[in-house]
Amino acid sequence: MPSTSPPRWGVGRSPHARAVLQALFVTFLWSTSWVLIKIGLKELPALTFAGLRYALAFACLAPFAFRSGRGASLRALSPAGWGGLLALGVVYYAITQGAQYLALQYLPAATVSLLLSFTVVLVAFLGIFLLGEKPSAAQWLGGGLYLVGVLVYFYPAELPASQVIGLIIAGVGVLANAFSSILGRSINRSQTLDPLSVTAVSMGVGAALLLASGLAVQSAPRLSLGNWAIVLWLAVVNSALAFTLWNRTLRTLTAMESSVINNTMLFQIAVLAWVFLGEALSWRQVLGMLVAAAGAVLVQLRR
Repeated sequence: MPSTSPPRWGVGRSPHARAVLQALFVTFLWSTSWVLIKIGLKELPALTFAGLRYALAFACLAPFAFRSGRGASLRALSPAGWGGLLALGVVYYAITQGAQYLALQYLPAATVSLLLSFTVVLVAFLGIFLLGEKPSAAQWLGGGLYLVGVLVYFYPAELPASQVIGLIIAGVGVLANAFSSILGRSINRSQTLDPLSVTAVSMGVGAALLLASGLAVQSAPRLSLGNWAIVLWLAVVNSALAFTLWNRTLRTLTAMESSVINNTMLFQIAVLAWVFLGEALSWRQVLGMLVAAAGAVLVQLRR
């Protein structure tokens, strides 16, 4: 008789478990990006910096994305499919990433992370109406627990009036990030294109807009050897590799699950800042991290 025991939640057995682990690895790479971006912004203009990163990442992906097999899939894509890819490039890369870089020029990294963490709430509501993905009671509880952890971690948040420009830019980034989460999940859930093609096309569109905008409004930077090292690492590892792997996880994870995992960056960034920048964590911040981590785990218990 066949075994009636439930499948184990193991890396080798569950596609969902593998997707969760891959998504967590990607968020760690992206968390290190914030430290590198803050260092690079001391000498590099924000939009041009972002444009260089994603343009180089696109150059790494293009030879693989437009090979014969994948090229045929792209040529067979419907106008609506192309529209979705172009929209993803504009919203996810040009607006979301551009807003992140600009906001980091005006605000501390922790403040930008805090604002972006509210993406999970927007995604939960948008996912209901746009994707038909209704969160379970446990996921709602996990999402709420996550937000409680965020508030505990950052309370009281100090947002001086002089930083109003950064707050507006970060707010635009939050909205764009939420819609891009929904759009990315919709495109990858259909599995019409492989993750590499989705990443390359959308990233190429966003990189072109970022670089053109940066060169139009900001002077062309002179990169030192250290800045080149930062840009190349961000392009090859934290963009070309990480975004492709992230799009692969979106084939399995729901928009809310992906959003909550993505927002664990908030606490990863805090730890990295403590380790590399000497920013100590208080007992309240540690408590907030633990509460939010528990909420993120609860959201993953889908059934």
